[in-house]
Amino acid sequence: MLVMCRGRRKFLLASLALVFIPTLTWLYLSVGGFQVKPLPLSPLEVQAPTVSGGGGERQALELRVRAVEEENRALRRELSQAPRSQPAHAPYAGHRGNQSRAHSEEGTGDNEVQRAAAVGNNSDCVQQPVVDKCETIHVAIVCAGYNASRDVVTLVKSVLFHRYGLSSLSILILNTEVSFDIIVHPWSRFCRRRRQQVLGLVENQSDWYLGNLWKNHRPWPALGRGFNTGVILLLLDRLRKLRWEQMWRLTAERELMSMLSTSLADQDIFNAVIKQNPFLVHQLPCFWNVQLSDHTRSEKCYKDVSDLKVIHWNSPKKLRVKNKHVEFFRNLYLTFLEYDGNLLRRELFGCPSEADHNSENLQKTLSELDEDDPCYEFRRERFTVHRTHLYFLHYEYEASVDNTDVTLVAQLSMDRLQMLEAICKHWEGPISLALYLSDAEAQQFLRYAQGSEVLMSRGNVGYHIVYKEGQFYPVNLLRNVAMRQVNTPYMFLSDIDFLPMYGLYEYLRKSVVQLDMANTKKALVVPAFETLRYRLSYPKSKAELLSQLDMGSLFSFRYHVWTKGHAPTNFAKWRTATTPYRVQWEADFEPYVMVRRDSPEYDRRFVGFGWNKVAHIMELDAQEYEFVVLPNAFMIHMPHAPSFDITKFRSNKQYRVCLKTLKEEFQQNMSRRYGFAALKYMTADNNS
Repeated sequence: MLVMCRGRRKFLLASLALVFIPTLTWLYLSVGGFQVKPLPLSPLEVQAPTVSGGGGERQALELRVRAVEEENRALRRELSQAPRSQPAHAPYAGHRGNQSRAHSEEGTGDNEVQRAAAVGNNSDCVQQPVVDKCETIHVAIVCAGYNASRDVVTLVKSVLFHRYGLSSLSILILNTEVSFDIIVHPWSRFCRRRRQQVLGLVENQSDWYLGNLWKNHRPWPALGRGFNTGVILLLLDRLRKLRWEQMWRLTAERELMSMLSTSLADQDIFNAVIKQNPFLVHQLPCFWNVQLSDHTRSEKCYKDVSDLKVIHWNSPKKLRVKNKHVEFFRNLYLTFLEYDGNLLRRELFGCPSEADHNSENLQKTLSELDEDDPCYEFRRERFTVHRTHLYFLHYEYEASVDNTDVTLVAQLSMDRLQMLEAICKHWEGPISLALYLSDAEAQQFLRYAQGSEVLMSRGNVGYHIVYKEGQFYPVNLLRNVAMRQVNTPYMFLSDIDFLPMYGLYEYLRKSVVQLDMANTKKALVVPAFETLRYRLSYPKSKAELLSQLDMGSLFSFRYHVWTKGHAPTNFAKWRTATTPYRVQWEADFEPYVMVRRDSPEYDRRFVGFGWNKVAHIMELDAQEYEFVVLPNAFMIHMPHAPSFDITKFRSNKQYRVCLKTLKEEFQQNMSRRYGFAALKYMTADNNS
């Protein structure tokens, strides 16, 4: 599936983008007098799925899939036995009302034509065997920026949920504001049209192109009511032969001389071309693009929701349009919005990915793991492939001219969301955050962020959603995701429950120059402190921090439970230091550091609690990074309830045993990679 996010706000996400009608713009499948029995929309008609991701939901979905597959097999058997000499203009079965003209013709499906549309080969319609359920389908989706990239996730869920009905599709162009239903042989009628017909489109259902919406309303030229481009069926090889690229470009340049700009983006250009070349279009039945707004004739396209194939929420009001079925559509949309996307993964349908060597290697690796190993779940977690949505919200960044810019990197889950506003107030520079959330939590986060003036005022914060899967919190995977999206020369590797001192961003940028970070391998250490008070008068200077240390309202970080983690920072020396000073690596050292963007990533084998930062600092030391403590920098850990993973670490002996095993394996790997230089890691007294 190809998703193209462009800068135009065609945003349709639509509301159903999701479940219900695979916006694949194609027609039913009707051969002669054979009637296609409409398949039920989805199990949602009976009972909306929950978002818990539990076994019951998966079982229900599997039962649904098997039932539809069996129904499709029966349908294919009947089609293969149907007579081929049926009249070419028999009534199109299964549809009603004002659709009679659009349904007056029918044709046979053609898998070869669909392949030709995708690769530009011969597109003559020849009867071919029914395609296999695992045939690859290419879908192109046009979306508009960060908002539409979120919306397209729901659309894709809709496509995947109904993919068992998509066999024999080839190329379809969609907008994010459309929604899907079941598709069966959508090319069957289109491929029989005259050879000049290369576009399959539904007539526009509003009065926009009639030019009478308001005084001096002047739309682009269109044929009658014009055509809506929310759903487009293309015969690519024929378009190329017609020199489509030159055709639309010349038309657009000519019209822009008088129109100056488009009102409806590409739709205006399509209609201007069609106005001059009406032979290009095969008009699709309107139920393949039911356009919902307050001023359309969409309800004339159907009598019941079971007639619908594609829902297009093309009104700026989206879910608030006037339609007798709007509540039904809204509920379907909201269901898929928070639907657990992990349930829609490939394995559920038994369709292997073609030429997917990474997938094959992954399956081979997993099969080699010993399921009887007490640490099997830990080892398996390292190879889990998580769904990831980069830049969930709008992001803007302008590179600094002096190449000293620094991005704060952190990761979090839903229970740390309250820290975001505080961090944004303490750090004015760019931030890259990886959030570990379920589909439902991602929507909660969206509402939280959009309701926050602090977060919405910041465009230089990149939010990257990693969707939940597995038993453990993949802390180092999350860090790596956030690190990979850093687009500044340097990054400050922090944690979400730390507040950096005011002005740390500018201080680190000055330190880049002072310590020649561009030409040396240094890790600049920011000393870490903590408070046990939920309300703290945050120190505005080092002097204030030292005063609070003396009064007992602040402490060096983890001094009472894990002294070794930060002891090499040498807090006693830091109290009086006025210049940066170098410290040596020691066992279990895990400071918070600023490094260059090209520094090593974190080791994914460490999940949950324990040794995740220790291993990374060891890697830096093995690569001969110098650890330099900054004399006027600090950060403070804010109190919070214990995480679920630290609770498991403290209460579960097997958890601690497995962590120790993983640590020893990591040290052995270090020895093999770095040779004699890594001997100290094997002999160090690492009692973690």
